[in-house]
Amino acid sequence: MRRPPSSADFTRRSARPFCKGRQAGEASIHKVIGNHTGLKASQVAQLERLYRRRVHVADLFSYELAEQMVAAAWEIQRPVGVLVDRAGKVTHVVVGDPGSIELPALKKREAQARLSGWRGVIVHPGGGGLGRKELVGLAMNRLDALVAIDVGGPKPHSAEVWLAHLLPEADAEGTVWHVRPPLTMKEAQAFDFAEWLAELEGEMAAATVARAVDTSTERAILVGIQTPELTDEQARESMAELAELARTAGAEVLDETLQRRRSPNPATLIGSGKVEELALRTRELGATLVVVDAELSPSQQSKLDDAWGLKVIDRTQLILDIFAQRAQTREGKLQVELAQLKYNLPRLRGVGAAMSRLGGGIGTRGPGETKLETDRRRIHQRIAHLEGEVEQIKKHRTAQRKSRTKRGIPQVAIMGYTNAGKSTLLNRLTKADVLAENKLFATLDPVTRRLRLLGGAEVLLTDTVGFIQRLPTQLVAAFRATLEEVTEADVLLHVLDASHPNVEEHVRAVHAILEDLEVGEKPTVTALNKVDAVADPTALERLRAEVPMPVEVSALTGEGLMDLLAAIEAEARVTPVEALGEPPDPNQRPE
Repeated sequence: MRRPPSSADFTRRSARPFCKGRQAGEASIHKVIGNHTGLKASQVAQLERLYRRRVHVADLFSYELAEQMVAAAWEIQRPVGVLVDRAGKVTHVVVGDPGSIELPALKKREAQARLSGWRGVIVHPGGGGLGRKELVGLAMNRLDALVAIDVGGPKPHSAEVWLAHLLPEADAEGTVWHVRPPLTMKEAQAFDFAEWLAELEGEMAAATVARAVDTSTERAILVGIQTPELTDEQARESMAELAELARTAGAEVLDETLQRRRSPNPATLIGSGKVEELALRTRELGATLVVVDAELSPSQQSKLDDAWGLKVIDRTQLILDIFAQRAQTREGKLQVELAQLKYNLPRLRGVGAAMSRLGGGIGTRGPGETKLETDRRRIHQRIAHLEGEVEQIKKHRTAQRKSRTKRGIPQVAIMGYTNAGKSTLLNRLTKADVLAENKLFATLDPVTRRLRLLGGAEVLLTDTVGFIQRLPTQLVAAFRATLEEVTEADVLLHVLDASHPNVEEHVRAVHAILEDLEVGEKPTVTALNKVDAVADPTALERLRAEVPMPVEVSALTGEGLMDLLAAIEAEARVTPVEALGEPPDPNQRPE
C-alpha cells in the first residue's frame, strides 16, 4: 500500500506518464454500448467523452474518470461502466438498465494462467455493490479486476469502492472470485494496482503449473442436450456412452450436465444461461476441455470456444480422436486422416496473421491469397490425394475377395456394437492374436482368419470396426473400404453384449447402420455374448424375444461356441467334407 493521498493528489494523477500500446479488442469507434433508450443527445455525448480519460498503470482508476462517471450516472440514474486496458486507455463505455449493467464480451481470450488485460469500473447511483451478473462478466472475460463505485450523490468523495478479482483456484465452495471489503475513495486511490496485479498473475501461473504437474491428461466436462424426441433413458445412455468415449480417449471426466430443451439453440446449441453457468463451472474445476454430446456446426463451436475460453469438441471429433489413437496400419491411418480433414475443413477460421495477405516478389502483388485460403486449398488437395489412396485400397480388397470367392470359401464378417467382444470372439475361435481390450474401438483394422467348422468345411472370419450410435458420417465415408467387408460378406455374425443394460438400443443402432449400408437382408447369426456376466435374467429373456434365434455364448469362457459354429455352418450353407483332422476345439483358450 502507498501513503493515503491528499485531495491535491487527485488532480496531480493526470500528469503522470502513461504506457502506450495497441490492445486487441479495442472498440473501433467510440460509441456508447448498452441501453440508450430515453437518453438525451447531450447525455450520450457526456458518456462518449469518457473515452478521452486516461488512467495511470499503477491506479485502479483516476479520480477524474470517477468524477465524470459519477456525474453521468447520477444524471441519467442508471449504472455506467467502462473497460480500461493496461495502457490506461478507456476502450469501452457501457450504460445499463436501471439497477443492472452487463459488461460486453471481450473477443480476446487468454490462457488460464493469464488475465485478459482489462479492468472494469462501474458506478452505481444509489449503491448496491457488485451483483452476480457483473461478477459473471468478471469471470467470463477474465478481467484483471472489477471495481464498483457506490455513490449516494453526484460527487465521488464519500463513495464506497468495491473491488472483485478472480481467484487462482476455486475455493472450498466452488467460488471463482473474491470480493474485498469496501474501500474509501482515498484508500482506493492509494491502492497499488500494478504491484497487486503482478502478484495475482504470479499466483495464477503457479496454480496452473501445479495442475499441469498433477495430471498430464485432459480434464473434461461433458455437456448434453435432451430434446423431446429423446426419452430420459436414451439421454442418460448417450451421456454414459460419451463419458466412456472420453475416458477411452484418455480424458478425466470432472463433471456432466444435461439440459432439456424443446429444440437446440441455433447459436450455441444450449441456452445462454447454461453457457454462462458452464463458463463458471469450467473455472471452478480447472477444466481444460468441454465435450458436447452432439455434432456442433462450425459457428456453434466457434461461439462456445469464445464463451468458455478453452477447447471445445463435439461427439464426432472425440470419436475421430479415438480412431486416430487406435489406427495402427497404413490403411487405418489414411482413413482416419481423411475423415479428420473432411471434418476440419469447414471449421477453419482465419485469426490475426492467418488472415493477412501474402506479399513480396513477382506474382504476389495485389490482393494475393490469404493464409486461410491457402490452408483450404492444401486441405482440398490432401483430401483428393487420400481419396485416391483409399480407392486403391478398395480395389485391392475387391481383388482379394474375388480370389477368395474363386476358391469357394464363404466369408463371414463379425460386426456389432463397439466393445461387444468381437475381437475376443475371433481370438477364441481362430487362435488369432488380435488386440482385445475392454475399451471402445480397441481395434480398427479388419483382420481375417480361417475358421474350421464342425463338418470340416472352412470359412473366412473377418473382424470389422465396431459400430456406435450416431456413427459420424465422415467415418462411414472414410472407412467405406473397411465396411465393404460387411457388404461383401456371405454371412454376418452380429455380436451383442448381452450384459449391457442398454443392449436393446445397441441392436437398433446396429440395424440402422446395416440399413444405411443396404445389407439388412443378409443371412445373419446373432451371438448373445457375455452371458456369463448377465446379472438380470429377465433382461436376457426380453433379449431372446427381440432377437430371432440367438445363440448364447461367452467368448471369455468358451460357453456356447459349439452351438455358434453350428449356426454359422447352417447359414453359410456349406457342405460337410471329410476333415483332415479334428476341427479346433473353440473351448480351448488360445496360447
